[in-house]
Amino acid sequence: MISSASPAFTGNDPENRLFGPLPDVTGEAGYEPDHPARVGFFTDTSVCIGCKACEVACKEWNTLPMDDADGTVDALGLSGMSYDNTGMLGANSWRHVAFVEQSRPVDLPLPSIGAPAAPGQGVGSGGGCGGSCGSGESPSHANADGVTIDQASVLNAQALSSFDPQTAQSGDREIRWLMSSDVCKHCTHAGCLDVCPTGALFRTEFGTVVVQDDICNGCGYCVPACPYGVIDQRKDDGKVFKCTMCYDRLTDGLQPACATACPTQSIQFGDLDELQARADARLATLTEQGVTTARLYGRDEDDGVGGAGAFFLLLDEPEVYGLPPDPVVTTRDLPSMWRHAAGAAAMLVGVALSGFLGRRR
Repeated sequence: MISSASPAFTGNDPENRLFGPLPDVTGEAGYEPDHPARVGFFTDTSVCIGCKACEVACKEWNTLPMDDADGTVDALGLSGMSYDNTGMLGANSWRHVAFVEQSRPVDLPLPSIGAPAAPGQGVGSGGGCGGSCGSGESPSHANADGVTIDQASVLNAQALSSFDPQTAQSGDREIRWLMSSDVCKHCTHAGCLDVCPTGALFRTEFGTVVVQDDICNGCGYCVPACPYGVIDQRKDDGKVFKCTMCYDRLTDGLQPACATACPTQSIQFGDLDELQARADARLATLTEQGVTTARLYGRDEDDGVGGAGAFFLLLDEPEVYGLPPDPVVTTRDLPSMWRHAAGAAAMLVGVALSGFLGRRR
């Protein structure tokens, strides 16, 4: 339940509530101190297999209309961009699985992540998962030396299975797919929420950002306010739509449909603090195993949006996945802009008064 008065600001910059870390974003929105913990998504792209189960589950649960790559509703077509027929996030596509095909020189020695299993350890022998399939533990496999190690990636941290690391020579090229399920970031400082004039966008008790389509007047102010280009308008009525993190399911104690449908746990849902700790450990594991390009995106609370409620482990630069490298909430400079505008207005009034009084003399 929302309280009548919002708690005092607890961020690093009390003069700017629109920027910087915000430890209790839900409390800042006006909820009682006993509100639920903030929840979010951690998307580990190293285990995304591009199955699009998340896209289908999202559309089915939220009864979203079909959306072609060019934004035409009720049309079916191919974008011509690999296996990606969604193209981007939009009003009718609240999840988007990106497919990025890379061809690059082999950097020997290769990490053992994703290496083919040793003889007798293939699929069907029981060794492919090291006996841990379905147990909740990380799957394991045998490397080239027959040593069982934790399998830190299904596909993406290494080349396709047709690439043989045993016969690779320096200078050869490897092909790999980078796949990632993109979604609204549910930012700590959400520009879309800040500029909404009707209250159609609001912060839930779970710390997520939700659009109420029955209140949206179609002004579209929120569309350019999003630094990620997530929120979008439908062409028929002009109203905006985006991921709600299945707010209706959360209120019933259920997980979002996409996280429930993900077969590899690439999309993980839970308390944001726990997900961040899990992501830090996962990044450390990949780094130790030689995946030096791995990085967390949206995890840093000191970034331009105060940290995201939906963050990612990437295996390359954010731009490769179609993500902005340094997103900044568009309302960050509003306090400064208003101060400068007020100063300019006062100066103009002063000049006008000086001219008027000068003529009277």
